[in-house]
Amino acid sequence: MNRWISITTLALLCALCAAASGVTVRDVCRIEGQGESILQGLGLVTGLRGTGDSGEDLIVARPLARVLENNGLPVGSLEELGNSKSVALVLVSCVIPREGARVDDRFDITVTVLNSASSLEGGRLYLSPLTGPYPGSPVFAIAEGDVELESLRTPTRGKVRRGARLRQSILPPDIRGEFNLIIEPRYAGQQTARHVAQRIEDEYRLSPEGAFDRESRPIAEAIDDRTVRVRVPDDLADSIAGFIADVMTTEVDPAQMRLPARVMVSRSAGSIVVTGDVEISLVAISHRNLVIRRVEPPPAPNEMNPLITNERVVGIGTRARASERAKLDDLLEAFKALDVPVDDQITIVEMLHKVGRLHADLVAD
Repeated sequence: MNRWISITTLALLCALCAAASGVTVRDVCRIEGQGESILQGLGLVTGLRGTGDSGEDLIVARPLARVLENNGLPVGSLEELGNSKSVALVLVSCVIPREGARVDDRFDITVTVLNSASSLEGGRLYLSPLTGPYPGSPVFAIAEGDVELESLRTPTRGKVRRGARLRQSILPPDIRGEFNLIIEPRYAGQQTARHVAQRIEDEYRLSPEGAFDRESRPIAEAIDDRTVRVRVPDDLADSIAGFIADVMTTEVDPAQMRLPARVMVSRSAGSIVVTGDVEISLVAISHRNLVIRRVEPPPAPNEMNPLITNERVVGIGTRARASERAKLDDLLEAFKALDVPVDDQITIVEMLHKVGRLHADLVAD
């Protein structure tokens, strides 16, 4: 299915007035040391209909035999599992958000085939321990559940929704005295750093606590393109959590940060996401069997009888004035009308960026 989404500047970059739709510090920054955590492990997906690994592969037969033995069904010889094709050895991974997590919290997990299995469709992940990414890490979670394919084009990869259940809490580090806000790479820049620092400073000075703060030192200051240092006021040292919450929910003005337009493409999800009013320079595109119908009124225009020509080359150029560029939205609309496959759309967008005709940052998933 041809799926593409155009997120307008109004929705993403100019949501300035309504508090409910405002962009906050949390949307563009993270607290240093409070990044995402990755849990991982090996597991077995069972219940496959002949699409699993061969039981003759020892890398699969050994863990399968161990599972059977732990459940009271010991296997005399690994050769007994030789005809099995209903089990697949998979890599299991889970992302814990930067805010951390507590015991019994549940998270989605991703499973990926490690051996020769051709599909995980209809399978179920058997109980699998998840540890940290380093050798010797303890077990933080147990994963299990039904596997859902992310895409029919990649049947060897799937998700288990809320499949990981934490057995140990993963908490962010404590903050004392001061902390750094790290601006996400896609928003990095001196303008962003200065604006974030100024907004935090303004909000604090207008608060009841800030109004009586006799210290002349700033609460927030921009250090570089990606770092804003925030000082915890002395009178709030005993209520740091509340102060941090106020900082992270401070609204910022995206227009003041002068963020570039961005195009995000994902072949696995089959989607193209456009932020801002993305322009493209004069260019001609010819790709495979791409055909577009262009309507050109004849010398005596007749709405009921236009001249229609078919072309294999799609011209994307300027409009009324030479200073105006074509919009990427126009090209995507043409793709949609012609039912151009998303993979082909993404290829063309990537080529436009490569030759410098796409006036936006390109992010590929």
